[in-house]
Amino acid sequence: MPFSDYLGRAARIIRESRHATALTGAGISTESGIPDFRSPGTGLWEKEDPDDFTIESFNRDPKAFYVRMLPLLRVISAAAPNPGHKALAEMERLGYIKTVITQNIDSLHQQGGSEKVLEVHGSLRTGTCLSCNRQNRLDDLVFFLERGEDLSCRHCSGVLKPDVTLFGEELPPDFQKAYREAMRSDCMLVVGSSLQVAPAGYLPRYCKNLIIINYGTTPYDDFARVVIRAPAGEALQGILKELTSFS
Repeated sequence: MPFSDYLGRAARIIRESRHATALTGAGISTESGIPDFRSPGTGLWEKEDPDDFTIESFNRDPKAFYVRMLPLLRVISAAAPNPGHKALAEMERLGYIKTVITQNIDSLHQQGGSEKVLEVHGSLRTGTCLSCNRQNRLDDLVFFLERGEDLSCRHCSGVLKPDVTLFGEELPPDFQKAYREAMRSDCMLVVGSSLQVAPAGYLPRYCKNLIIINYGTTPYDDFARVVIRAPAGEALQGILKELTSFS
C-alpha cells in the first residue's frame, strides 16, 4: 500500500474519533537530536548503565549522579521541537487530539505548542528539594554543573532531586490521569514508542483504534489498525496535511 494511503487511513480514523489521544516515546525526539534508549549502537543504554539511574544511586551520591547525567542534560538543553512535536500541537489546536501522554522528560511537546501534556515519567524542567519540599526550576542546571557548583535549593540549600521518575520510584500523578485518558479514548496515536516499558506500555490495550508510528516492532502491531514505519515528523506532518484537507 502506498505511504500516502497509510497516512490517509490514519487521518480518517482520527477524524472519526470522539476522543483521540497521543502516546509518545523517545522516538519522537530523536529528530531533535535526543537519543532514544534501546536503538542498537545509539541508544542511551548502550553507553550508560541503567543501574546508575536508580533512586538508590541518586540518594547515595547526588553529585556523582548529576555528573553522569550531564551529557544528556546538555543535549536536552540544546534541543528544539521538531516537525513531529509541532504537528501534534496543531492537531490538538484543531481539536483532533485531546491529550498528549508522553514517556519523555524533555518538555519538547510543551515547547512545540501542546497545552495538555501528561508526563508519565516526570520532567527535567524542575527539581524538588529533599529538605523543604519546594520546587525549583532547573533551567540553569547545565550552567551550574559545568562550573563545578553543587545544585542546591534556592530556599534552604538542600539537595534538589530532578522531577523525573528514577528506577525504583513510584510514577507521578500524571500516570493516573493518563490511565483515565486511555480509558476514555476511542483512538490512540502511538508515536516513537516500543511499548515495552511498563506500565505506560500497557495503556494502548484500553483503546480499540490504534495507530502506531514506529521504526521498530511493538507488542501491539497486530492489534493496530494502521502501522507506519517512517520518521515521526514525516508521518505526523503527513497525517496533519490529510486532516486539514478536510477542514
